[in-house]
Amino acid sequence: MPKFYIKTYGCQMNERDSEQVAHSLLERGYEAVASEADADVVLLNTCSVRDMADQKALGKMGMMGPLAKRRPEMVFGFLGCMAQARGDSLFNGLPHVDLVVGTQKFHRVADYVEQLVEKKRARRMDDPRFSIADTAEEAGSQASIREQQLKTRQATAFVSIMQGCNMHCTFCIVPTTRGAERSRTIDEIVREVRGLVARGVKEVTLLGQIVNLFGRHEFPKIGSKSPFVQLLEAVHAIEGLQRLRFTSPHPIGFREDLVQALAELPKLAEHVHLPLQSGSDRILKAMHRPYTAEKYSALVNRIRQARPGVAITTDVIVGFPGEDESDYALTRDLVERIQFDNAFIFRYSTRAGTPAATAADQLPERVKEERNQDLLKVVDQSAHRANERLVGREVHILCEGPSRTNAARLMGRTGSNKVVVFEDKLDRTGELMKIRVEQANGFSLYGTPLV
Repeated sequence: MPKFYIKTYGCQMNERDSEQVAHSLLERGYEAVASEADADVVLLNTCSVRDMADQKALGKMGMMGPLAKRRPEMVFGFLGCMAQARGDSLFNGLPHVDLVVGTQKFHRVADYVEQLVEKKRARRMDDPRFSIADTAEEAGSQASIREQQLKTRQATAFVSIMQGCNMHCTFCIVPTTRGAERSRTIDEIVREVRGLVARGVKEVTLLGQIVNLFGRHEFPKIGSKSPFVQLLEAVHAIEGLQRLRFTSPHPIGFREDLVQALAELPKLAEHVHLPLQSGSDRILKAMHRPYTAEKYSALVNRIRQARPGVAITTDVIVGFPGEDESDYALTRDLVERIQFDNAFIFRYSTRAGTPAATAADQLPERVKEERNQDLLKVVDQSAHRANERLVGREVHILCEGPSRTNAARLMGRTGSNKVVVFEDKLDRTGELMKIRVEQANGFSLYGTPLV
């Protein structure tokens, strides 16, 4: 059977989608390989949130042109958000690309791949290429997708609870590429998590474009509890689950019931990724972000009061159209004041079809880069301070397996999402362990297991 290679760009949602595609191909006898050079089928699962992600995927596919000429029987495809946004135009200038599949048809990718493999092997070369980027189609139970997926020890897993977004931030293409909000049922999600736990998973991360708006149109509140908090409580009750995470929430949906859940649900990890985007109220309004810097800061304070020791991380965009020096100064001051444990700082990039892309007051790339580098320094300092505070302390980690940079070492994460690297003669994958932190180096901690 053919061998396949999938490269994933972008967020955890994309990683989860790639898992789904890989599993579908494995079920049909395909073999996963670690390099495109060893593959018969090469799929790039793309991100379209920022221009850099687009360019990386396009550049990667372009570099595979010579490989395609040497092996014309190979199948090459784009999947995901960029595929949904650009459609057939991705064939232009890339004659070896055979397949373009958008976000609504991940469950059909294996079918399309098999059709192409059969055509190429039969040498029916009457341009077998095709593009699938259209409206949503229900994919069936996500739980069934996982039935045979965990064939190796796996401590953590992503669980998609919803798709799409209705917020329409002016810089964001996600509503176009992922469609409108639609949520799975709580019962179906709980069944999937139970299946994962039965196969050895100890931690799950619930995923959604705006995860804390889960079910707001489909399911009722119960008392003061939103559907998302009801889901958290149902998953939290699963026996054998050790740790629960979610990403990414929106400040507007972070109500008191969710703050209270952080205080009351011990399996819920002490880490909240809360996108800020800007510290300027004027820019937040232009972004269509319906909160102010003051309200954001007050929410962070409530979260920290509810869950002492919680880590707060964020996303910030610099160089949004019309952002002047005073706007950037407000952002910088707020980031400095909040002291995030970490942050992703992005230079604004235009996304075709979004309102911000046609704004007249676009900023020069030089200004965006200067602000990006300046704010990164502020974030790095606060992140390093947060790590230094843990040196000499005991932390609980979930071991995820070998370190990605040194296979002779193991790595795990604290509930606050700090990476801890350590040495042990045994394979501790999936174990909750106590570690004494000996050293902080950059964004990683190094420690010694306490038996």
